[in-house]
Amino acid sequence: MNKAPLLIFGGTGAIGTAMAHLAARVKNAPPVHVVTRSGHGTEGTTTHAIGEHTPEALDALAADLPEISGLLITLGTLHGPNHRPEKTFKHLSPEAMAEVYATNTVLPALILSRFLPNLPRDAPAFAAALSARVGSTSDNNLGGWVSYRASKAALNQVIRTFAIELKRTHPKARLIGLHPGTVASPLSEPFQSNVPKGKLFSPEKSAAHLWEVIQSTSAAQSGRCFAWDGQEIAP
Repeated sequence: MNKAPLLIFGGTGAIGTAMAHLAARVKNAPPVHVVTRSGHGTEGTTTHAIGEHTPEALDALAADLPEISGLLITLGTLHGPNHRPEKTFKHLSPEAMAEVYATNTVLPALILSRFLPNLPRDAPAFAAALSARVGSTSDNNLGGWVSYRASKAALNQVIRTFAIELKRTHPKARLIGLHPGTVASPLSEPFQSNVPKGKLFSPEKSAAHLWEVIQSTSAAQSGRCFAWDGQEIAP
């Protein structure tokens, strides 16, 4: 009997690649499918290339994969050619803020809306998206980075809202947010000098932590956000 695949969005990023590698090596686990813009995937996985994550492209992929065993979204942006994290509200740019929101909030919401219905209705399953501790409003004591913080806080609200609806149709499934810690990747590279010793994780170490968190959670914890060490992050 063929198993429904585990679907990973962002399979060429540092964390996405590491998580795909680990998932593909698990004995008797479902096949791993990764979605990338470039078409370059991870060894041992099946790759789906989507140049632009439009609603139409996502609908087409959802139709091609009507059953999935799990969903993982590892997409995200902190800085890019057109934006940097704001050190003060004086640096706020509506164009940059819209770009950050598009990647960190709108795109994951679109993906979840298309693929949550494809999870099994009568068996335990998970969907998870990379969030961030800085998305917690109660944990914000430093200020700055308003676009990134706000986009992740909005993502956490999307996760909470969708989890309520998911419970009605897929009572054994869980939808959670994941904080990977600070990972040695292009996303964190400009800020790694400020990371305390021992707190900068390799993608492989972070991926191992995150898989442990996913496996340790249940449907009763759906809608919540967890850090790499399994601790729940306050809203």
